[in-house]
Amino acid sequence: ALLGSALFLFPTIAGEACPSPCSCKSLGESRGLLVDCSSRQLRAVPALPPDTRVLYLHNNSLSSVPAGALDVLLSLQHVEMSGNPWHCDCHILYLTLWLQDFSAASLANIRCASPAPVRRKPLGKLTGNELGMCKRLLPTKCLEFFWRDLILIAGAIIALILVAWALKFSKKLVCQLNFSQFGHRGRLLRGNPPKNH
Repeated sequence: ALLGSALFLFPTIAGEACPSPCSCKSLGESRGLLVDCSSRQLRAVPALPPDTRVLYLHNNSLSSVPAGALDVLLSLQHVEMSGNPWHCDCHILYLTLWLQDFSAASLANIRCASPAPVRRKPLGKLTGNELGMCKRLLPTKCLEFFWRDLILIAGAIIALILVAWALKFSKKLVCQLNFSQFGHRGRLLRGNPPKNH
């Protein structure tokens, strides 16, 4: 009876873990899930189960992926994301970096749909100039830390320059003092010639 109730509960738990627009299939005990969200006209990535092993998101209406949306997929081994109208501006950076770490092959298959200058270009081939200025997407705290670090580095460089200048000046001063002392002794010697007996 206990085994029967456990088998009865399992599909419900799996169903709750599976995003409603997608279909999920178990890949076997402790092997995770195949999550198929392809061709569902999705405009946003649904909340995905952490034990997703294979993910199909191709042929949807996805234009970007929010930062952090795929970070829970620690067991993921395969992903398909082609066939979406990706908008390749600064908001695509998260997906680009995530795919670079996870699957270079998947990155090569994704092409931009917009804006016009990068239409049909592979996502992995985009340059920083084509993405434009992305500073605004950095969290405010990150920018604050950046400026603080920049000021500290500039201060350290200025301090080093001042120390180097002070050392150089002190060496010059020592040389001048030595030279003036030597010159003073020379004048004293010239002023008091040895007496002839």
